[in-house]
Order: sequence, then structure tokens, then C-alpha cells
Amino acid sequence: VQLQASGGGLVQAGGSLRLSCAASGRRTSIQSIQSMGWYHQAPGKKRELVASIINGNRNHADSVRGRFTISRDKVKNTIDLQMNSLKVEDTGVYFCNVRFDGWNNAWGQGTLVTVSS
Repeated sequence: VQLQASGGGLVQAGGSLRLSCAASGRRTSIQSIQSMGWYHQAPGKKRELVASIINGNRNHADSVRGRFTISRDKVKNTIDLQMNSLKVEDTGVYFCNVRFDGWNNAWGQGTLVTVSS
């Protein structure tokens, strides 16, 4: 499975962005995806999980709960992250990740989000 992330950009605080992660590869591997997530890496900091779907259950980190929503489109093979009420501290690179065919991992290349005050 290969992942291509998109949707990042420059936005003012309080604005919205929608990130999308498109999966490609063998159909059976894509269908095997049961665990997926979006990670945020702020400048100079480690990568942190902000939202995930695991076996159909959604989870969001405290820092984004109520503002971000993760979703999966099985027809388009995308994993999206709707980001509302963005804050300056949401700035950073966002990476998508999936687990497929058991314990195989795939990462997207990252998409940059910059939130200005």
C-alpha cells in the first residue's frame, strides 16, 4: 500500500482545512486496512497521533477533540482529516499512516499545515 497525502496549506487561526490521504496498491491489501491514523509533527517536536480509526472506532487526541474529525471513504480509498477552528499550535507536518495485511505499516509523505495568528 502506498499513501499520498494532500490538502495542507496556509490558513489563518480559526480557519479550516481538509487533509486527504489516498491509498493505492493491491486491492486486497487496501481492503485489509483496519487501523489508520493522522499524526502531527510540530517544528522541533516528535510526531504525535492526533486521530485514528481502529476496527471502526474513532479516537481523537484531547488537543483536537471537537475540532478535528477523521473519516474513511472506502469507495475513494481515502482517509480524511477535517480540521476546524485551527490554532497556531496546529502548525506542522501531518502524516497519515495505515496498518495493512496484518502488521505491515505504510506512511504518507506528509503535508504541511501553517496556521497564522
